[in-house]
Amino acid sequence: MAMTFSKILQRSVSAALFLVAGVMAGGAHAQSAVVSTAQVRAELMAYAPDGADAGKTVWLGLQLTHQKDWHTYWKNSGDSGLPTALQWTLPPGLTAGEIDWPLPKKIPLGNLANYGFDGTVLLPVPLTITPAFKAAAPNNEIEIRLKANWLVCRQECVPEEGEFALKLPVQGSSAINSAAFQAALAARPQALTVTALADSKVQIDGSSIRLMVHGLPAALRGKTLDFFPETPEVIETAAPWTQSWSGEVWNAQVPLAAQRGNSPALMPVVLAAGGQGYRAELKVLGTWPAVATGAALTAARPVPAAPAQPPITLLAALLGALLGGMLLNLMPCVFPVLAIKVMSFTRHANDQRGHRVSGVAYSAGVVLSFLALGALMLGLRSAGEQLGWGFQLQSPLTVAALAALFTVMGLNLAGLFEFGQFLPSRVLLVEAKNPAINAFLSGVLAVAIASPCTAPFMGASLGLALALPALQALLIFTMIGFGMALPYLVASLIPAVARLLPRPGAWMDTFRRAMAFPMFATVVWLVWVLGQQSGIDGAGALLALLVALSAVLWAFTLQGRSRLIVATMAIVLSMLLAGAIGQNVVKTVVSDIGSASTERWQAWAPGRVEQALAAGTPVFVDFTAAWCVTCQYNKKTTLANADVLADLAAKKVTLLRADWTRRDPVISDALAQLGRNGVPVYVVYQSGKAPVVMSEILSVQEVRSVLQAL
Repeated sequence: MAMTFSKILQRSVSAALFLVAGVMAGGAHAQSAVVSTAQVRAELMAYAPDGADAGKTVWLGLQLTHQKDWHTYWKNSGDSGLPTALQWTLPPGLTAGEIDWPLPKKIPLGNLANYGFDGTVLLPVPLTITPAFKAAAPNNEIEIRLKANWLVCRQECVPEEGEFALKLPVQGSSAINSAAFQAALAARPQALTVTALADSKVQIDGSSIRLMVHGLPAALRGKTLDFFPETPEVIETAAPWTQSWSGEVWNAQVPLAAQRGNSPALMPVVLAAGGQGYRAELKVLGTWPAVATGAALTAARPVPAAPAQPPITLLAALLGALLGGMLLNLMPCVFPVLAIKVMSFTRHANDQRGHRVSGVAYSAGVVLSFLALGALMLGLRSAGEQLGWGFQLQSPLTVAALAALFTVMGLNLAGLFEFGQFLPSRVLLVEAKNPAINAFLSGVLAVAIASPCTAPFMGASLGLALALPALQALLIFTMIGFGMALPYLVASLIPAVARLLPRPGAWMDTFRRAMAFPMFATVVWLVWVLGQQSGIDGAGALLALLVALSAVLWAFTLQGRSRLIVATMAIVLSMLLAGAIGQNVVKTVVSDIGSASTERWQAWAPGRVEQALAAGTPVFVDFTAAWCVTCQYNKKTTLANADVLADLAAKKVTLLRADWTRRDPVISDALAQLGRNGVPVYVVYQSGKAPVVMSEILSVQEVRSVLQAL
């Protein structure tokens, strides 16, 4: 595992975060001996068993008590993180030394590893009292002030700070914390003398280092040792390494970081076993491998585009596909099709066989349509096209065709015409003998409308499908279709459900006409989508086309000579408007969604995330599309919430919107790098950490929780 640019950048960004840690952790703390946060209880302690006048042994220390699963960092934090920093304010004549670091733990995190502390740890600091010190009258006390910064992490990290104050009596004993200090001082690695370390060294050996350590205590010999280098950014912290004993000599070979940040001439290390550590300063022999610098370093260390979630198995993907398909029925884009299904279920309420046939045919239409869409998308991608889920609605002509179809369906439901008026008697006879055809086509239509949506659990499954062999990928698409059809299939096969439906009657005609309005609402949405793709002229041309199409349908309901005249005029007008739409689509370029309505969001482009991270700001990217109803719902609700907007402003988050309304191979590739294949996708980037991918249906609580962890 090579050290990436984000590891190095993380440290500088985290250091900058410490400057505003008080705001990010909820504001400055009042000065006292104890500061508590949701993750850590921090307490300033003193240990002066013989008093605190000149020449006496005095220790100060910050004790950190971590909540379960949280940790802070050692002097070398490893692949990420920052060590705890202490800034003392002391009276003249007093000098605080460096932290006498206790023995750390190695904390694995995915393919990274850190060095740090969990549970309770005391960081002791020696306090030197010089003869120049004079205690302040009248209380004869030493006033000690400390400002501490620490980075506390679980999977997310929170920079925090505290300001502490303590008064230490000069005379008398201050030993109330003796047990804690004695344990901390006993846990310090013991320094090995130069004599004991004779002939010990670190040898550069290509892409690794070989350590040969002489003079280790007999209690360690023959044991497997823990190895902690004090110099950061030298080794691959999480990589496997080897060790062995040759008599009393301990040998180890450790991989070097491919992109190092340090090349020390003297390498201090800590070796430990059984909770006891020993510190050795080893001479480095040989020449360190060259390290890229400047522009070459930036090019060699791209911000990682690894998936924010670990890869899922095929079984998990199939389960996610099934659940996601079922949840598609709750997506707003499927609502118009629900009207058709309710009508179908009611029509067959007293016909058990017809009910079963309708359910099976509808399910077949859904499953086969998902399979066909998946096969088409995989085939086009294998031919070099960068496509994702819902790709068909990235075509303005497809959007216009669907708007026309739903207009016709809406007018039919409203009672303007019956399909029987236009269809040949032979077709009507086939339809009457095969009612399953209607149900099958309803399933096809449901998929055409539902496919732009990505329901919860679907995103990871669709992303994995693109990396699988064709047969396994098609199995995932089949499972999504089966999940979507499953509620209707179960309802059609269980007679008890049919008996719960109302009996057919006059109410059905009223219900049918009412269901025309969801169809027209869908047309409004599709016209808006086309407007986002082709501009206001394209949307206007489509509206005019739909009016002309409605006139054609109305004309065929007329009687006599006027029927032919009106129909001819309406058809000619429809053809002219259809041509106008085509020309407008060719000439116009999609604009960024919402760019005219708000200045908060900027257009996403390759490299903009990296630029913002390099400037020290986190980034929120909204991968969206005009044809994605879930995207628009989240945009108008959660992303417009006052509290969310306030948190985004407080954290100085850069907001980028990646508009996938029209096909964009670059955005498709960015989604694939996140393990996704459709929108919506909401990602928070922070330097030095994996991207955080949030749920498809955003909640205010989820977004604020992620932002609070920045």
